[in-house]
Amino acid sequence: AYLSLDSIEPFTEEEKEAMENGTYEEEVIVSSSSAKKEINPATIKATTISTPRCPIYQNVDAKPHTNPEEIKNNLIAQLTSSVRWTASVKEMIKDGATEFIECGPGNVLQGMIKKISADINA
Repeated sequence: AYLSLDSIEPFTEEEKEAMENGTYEEEVIVSSSSAKKEINPATIKATTISTPRCPIYQNVDAKPHTNPEEIKNNLIAQLTSSVRWTASVKEMIKDGATEFIECGPGNVLQGMIKKISADINA
């Protein structure tokens, strides 16, 4: 499936208000047969995760983490949990992030971040 920036609608006033009070949630569905085969709890448990140099914001709880076991457990939880994208970005901004760089083709994530906060360099 492809998503064009033309298909991204601006947030409604109700959505903006929900974001302000922290109650906004948006479901993001990712489907990939290869990802489903490769990413599972056993694979994550068998993976060595080192202590990161900077906090890792995880979409399962929208909080920063530095403990490798906590990161691993959150990755497992993320397999069946909703993605808290907006909350994660807002938490990063609250913690002082001022610039977001999108790696890879396209700029869909940059557009989404600009909708969350127009003051951010994305």
